[in-house]
Amino acid sequence: MTANTKRETVLVTSATGKTGRRVAKLLAEQGTRVRAGSRKAAAPDTAGAGSAGVVETVLDWEDPSTWGPALNGVDAAFVAFYPDLAVPGAADAMREFGRAARENGVRRLVLLCGRGEPQAEAAEDALRECGVDLTLVRAAFFTQNFDEGLLAEGVRHGAIPMPAGQTTEPFIDADDIAEVAVAALTRDGYAGRTLELTGPRLLTFGEVATELTRASGREVRYVNLSEAEFREMLPTVGLSEEEAGWLAGVFTMLLDGHNSFTTDTVREVLGREPKDFTEYAREAAATGVWAV
Repeated sequence: MTANTKRETVLVTSATGKTGRRVAKLLAEQGTRVRAGSRKAAAPDTAGAGSAGVVETVLDWEDPSTWGPALNGVDAAFVAFYPDLAVPGAADAMREFGRAARENGVRRLVLLCGRGEPQAEAAEDALRECGVDLTLVRAAFFTQNFDEGLLAEGVRHGAIPMPAGQTTEPFIDADDIAEVAVAALTRDGYAGRTLELTGPRLLTFGEVATELTRASGREVRYVNLSEAEFREMLPTVGLSEEEAGWLAGVFTMLLDGHNSFTTDTVREVLGREPKDFTEYAREAAATGVWAV
């Protein structure tokens, strides 16, 4: 795949999230102008530079009036919809966002998607309707969920409660996702493709707990929950009842075994193996994130 030689401007949506901030950083490091979109950023006409090559702009997924101004003048966009492409209304949002992208002359879109998530396909199709070149980046379960996301607090207190049974999952590092997304944003040859990303091996959540125990030096247990038990737990970590309902259903579906296989897409795009969970756990533990 060939890289573009023109210095382009790329909008990164959800730029403070696990993947978005990594995508923005990598783009800026390679000299791309980055417009970092988030709900609480400075307004586009008053935005100041953050890190070199990065300008903040307001892009609130709950306020479509912010989408056009954020897209105006950009060549490409990394689209990470919040809270999830499987939620009710996501397809309508993607259709409207795609329309705004086309009207503002955007030439390339890269959409971050859940892997093996049938409910999200309607949103993918809705974005595709705009006719702008589109690449889907479908990612497995993020390793960073254990230190930056939903499960971090549980790990700190020695437990991973999930409705997964003995299902295996090919956990993927967000650094690898971001690097693949940047390739799709800045190189030719990925338009119309679906890039399905996984880590290098399959692990059960019990095996993940063992890895985290070894890396952190503290016991971490996997606690297998039913879907109902998981739904009841989620409000205790800050989710609303509505969010808990759909998220419990999505996780139960994603962890039913249909995603229990690996792909070689990271190697194909980046020319190297994806990061192994053992390496991720060792690096995360060294930051002290799981210290109590």
